[in-house]
Amino acid sequence: MDGIATKSVGAALRHDSALKHTTGEARYADDIPEALGTLHAALVLSAVPHGTLTALRNEAARAMPGVVAIIAAADVPGENDIGPATQKEKLFADPVVEFAGMPLAMVVAATRDQALRAAQAVQAEIAALEPVLTIERALELGQDVVPPQVIRRCDAAAAIAAAPRRLSAEFRAGGQEHFYLEGQVALATPGEGGDMAVVSSTQHPSEVQHIVARVLGCGYNQVTATCRRMGGGFGGKESNASWVAAAAAIGARVTGKPVKLRLPRRADMIATGKRHPFLYRWTAGFDDTGRIMGLEALLAADGGWSLDMSGGVVFRAVTHAVNCCDVPALAITARAVKTNTVSNTAFRGFGGPQGALLMEDVVHRVAAALGRTPEEVRARNFLGVGGNSDELPYGQRVEGDLIARVWAEAKADSEWDRRRAEIAAFNASHPTLRRGLGSMVLCFGISFGIRHLNQAGALVHVYSDGSIRLNHGGTEMGQGLFVKVAQIVAEAFGVDLDRVAITATSTAEVPNTAPTAASTGSDLNGWAAHNAAVAIRGRMAEVAAAKWGIAPEAVVFADNRAWAERAGANRWLDFGELAKLCFIERVSLSATGFYRTPDIHWDPKAMKGNPFFYFSYGAAVAEVVVDTLTGEHRCLRADLLQDCGRSLNPAVDLGQIEGAFVQGMGWLTCEELWWDAQGRLRTVGPSTYKIPGSRDVPPVFRTRLLESAPARVDTIFRSKAVGEPPLLLATSVWNALKDAIGTPALDLPATPERVLMALRNKG
Repeated sequence: MDGIATKSVGAALRHDSALKHTTGEARYADDIPEALGTLHAALVLSAVPHGTLTALRNEAARAMPGVVAIIAAADVPGENDIGPATQKEKLFADPVVEFAGMPLAMVVAATRDQALRAAQAVQAEIAALEPVLTIERALELGQDVVPPQVIRRCDAAAAIAAAPRRLSAEFRAGGQEHFYLEGQVALATPGEGGDMAVVSSTQHPSEVQHIVARVLGCGYNQVTATCRRMGGGFGGKESNASWVAAAAAIGARVTGKPVKLRLPRRADMIATGKRHPFLYRWTAGFDDTGRIMGLEALLAADGGWSLDMSGGVVFRAVTHAVNCCDVPALAITARAVKTNTVSNTAFRGFGGPQGALLMEDVVHRVAAALGRTPEEVRARNFLGVGGNSDELPYGQRVEGDLIARVWAEAKADSEWDRRRAEIAAFNASHPTLRRGLGSMVLCFGISFGIRHLNQAGALVHVYSDGSIRLNHGGTEMGQGLFVKVAQIVAEAFGVDLDRVAITATSTAEVPNTAPTAASTGSDLNGWAAHNAAVAIRGRMAEVAAAKWGIAPEAVVFADNRAWAERAGANRWLDFGELAKLCFIERVSLSATGFYRTPDIHWDPKAMKGNPFFYFSYGAAVAEVVVDTLTGEHRCLRADLLQDCGRSLNPAVDLGQIEGAFVQGMGWLTCEELWWDAQGRLRTVGPSTYKIPGSRDVPPVFRTRLLESAPARVDTIFRSKAVGEPPLLLATSVWNALKDAIGTPALDLPATPERVLMALRNKG
């Protein structure tokens, strides 16, 4: 592992592939040497958002150089269905076209360029149908991709009616393209007897295995899915990677040759799902202190043309809609509606960030109506503080002391009071520039919303020379999961980290895995690997104990040795020597480990339960400057504080927090997806879709972990998740923009155009 020689959980270690990333040595799916005869595939995508496919004219394409096969729905060996949640999602249109970008067919050719050129030559005849392209229209038609989910507490309507003040509003938040550096790619290689080996850039190798088996019409045991690393995922390679792999596998089955499918950036953006856009409508009742007494709200997500993962996304949105606030009476409805756009999917936060926006909008508009600051109103409603309940509307309790603590520390870290006065003086003296200060406090639940996904497996081998091989169901997408789990295993054996070999995730080694998602990678796979290592360590201890005539419990593993103290004399064996002795004594040095998250339950009818194992807390303060003549703006400073419990690796966690914040800031300020009146996505590359760049990172960027706050439940070494929660901290930038322009009403993304329109609406 690049010469790393330390074992301690809690050490700030670099990513295991850091040097490989920077030197180009790290191999991704497209870097694997291609076997002789490997073919390449390209998709034929619809230019029409809704219609009936009546014919595919492919004669010209078949005659082009290098073309081996053109595959459509009728050529699928098994089922033409790639639905991850329900089996109702077509890979190739048959016959209904559901969105502009839907695959109609696939060309397989000798080279990628030949396949791409031939795909352009395929002509589709589509009888157009009227598309539904907006959330509003889908709501009017009652087109839901999943039944509405409603959380109720007491009588919200009565509480609102009885409140001294009432307010209603509507706003919207856009979607977001994952824009992973490595696009969607898969290489499928046929084997004997119908076997298929698939290398996929995927967050969910087991789902790749299942979807490939479905389209091929074979058992799971005939498909092996492997992933060593991804060049980013962010949720975009959870379900979308599966259908890309399935298409490559169909090509391999039809041609009998290895087939690689790598989507060009344009096709990737057109054909794969995004973060769900949301429309919000709410009414709140409150008193003169800002205490929110009742709330009714609709959170309507654009699910796109199919279910995909929309059920889980709106579940997390509705369970995070009050975020860190207590509302005594409420009725919150979450819907995911069907439109004729690409099926939206998982994205970092999985609906949680969209859900938390609701309460921030309520807090800011209530504050404006009362002439108070949003920080006052938010704190007045904190869960578990000042006599407020610490129970969320669905029955789960949170740690109110941590909510209050992260805000108090973030406020102090950011020098809030001093800068508030400084910004007021600046705004009073400058004719066109306005600075603003905004904050955010988060309370984010950790666990999959689907109970059975909260499990993990691992496989650990100790070889007779004392070297260790680690495999588990988690996938590495740059987030540092592999080094964290390796640290856990090294800690369990008391050895240096460089003894632990990290290996590619494979369904042939660890079966029936959950996706690496929901910020659970370290929680689940860390425990599974730890359990496997502890099982082996126990067997090794028995061998050492027998040699020394002591109890196995007296054997200690540390400093690359197994040792015991007896009669004042230290007895020890080098870890490798003990491993060799175990082999000679015919003791197994291989073990599987398994873990399932305890104490989670959910009643989907009552919408009550404990769906999360624990909560992660954080707070942020952001400062922005806005040019009131153009609407252009920049984040000048950000102070972030995140609760990671007892961090497994502070260096990795700090990097995750910073990256999540910048990605969240992109979603909220500059990343705008735009479809034309014909339902065609027009923001299809970096020239038209603006992701944050190096100049968008705040010049003053201060990030730290909450100290002395180990998790209060039995997580692995009392650590907490870090992948998704800090993305919500970027909401502080949205709030700072509203502060700068002097209005609580600002739709997202807050592009310069929207900021300028908000200024003009304000007058």
